[in-house]
Amino acid sequence: MSVFDLLQIVLYVVILIALAKPLGSFMARVFNGERNFLSPVLAPVERFTYRMLGTKTDEEMNWKQYTIAVLLFALLGVVTLYLIELLQGVLPFNPQHLPGVSPALAFNTSISFNTNTNWQNYGGETTMTYFTQMVGLTVHNFLSAAAGIAVLMAVIRGFTRHTAQTIGNFWVDMTRSVLYILIPLALVLAIVLMSQGVVQTLRKYKTDFFWSIRLQLFSKCSFNPMSVIGYDVG
Repeated sequence: MSVFDLLQIVLYVVILIALAKPLGSFMARVFNGERNFLSPVLAPVERFTYRMLGTKTDEEMNWKQYTIAVLLFALLGVVTLYLIELLQGVLPFNPQHLPGVSPALAFNTSISFNTNTNWQNYGGETTMTYFTQMVGLTVHNFLSAAAGIAVLMAVIRGFTRHTAQTIGNFWVDMTRSVLYILIPLALVLAIVLMSQGVVQTLRKYKTDFFWSIRLQLFSKCSFNPMSVIGYDVG
């Protein structure tokens, strides 16, 4: 291991420790429903989301209700992603005219991304369309990470609320995870990638005639941050 490799590890650990306290405090305020610096922008979106879901922040669930909500959400995600993969050949944003994925591969991939396992038994550039990668894989990768955070919050409440019968509301925890934690982190990282010239387009693949390599363009500037955060956070 070179000195540069060691410096990278040290720098990573230092940044991780430095962010632990402020990010942890921010997350505590978010999941306690307290006002934070993002509230002026995101609070109206949060309230609208609750109206769409038909839920309220003060309506908490017991552990059985919370578990059922998690499982129903996961089931819906599995079915949705499975159908997207099967039907991708007739869905938009398919400049390469890729066909639908086989049922076995679609099922494997859907289970994988909805459980945040992210097992990939395929070549992304030659198998999945832009639509499947954006609306299917990225969204479910992101939401599975949010579900993981929500379950963690429920477990923490279960330990800290010694006599309480409820552990929070899954839909509220999910909404707050996405709005206040995951999207802001992805946006910051996307801006960093944008500043470095990372590609952001839905055009057809290009071929490097010198190396005879087909280059997948895609919206990497927005796709990669959501994928990385989904992997790590989930």
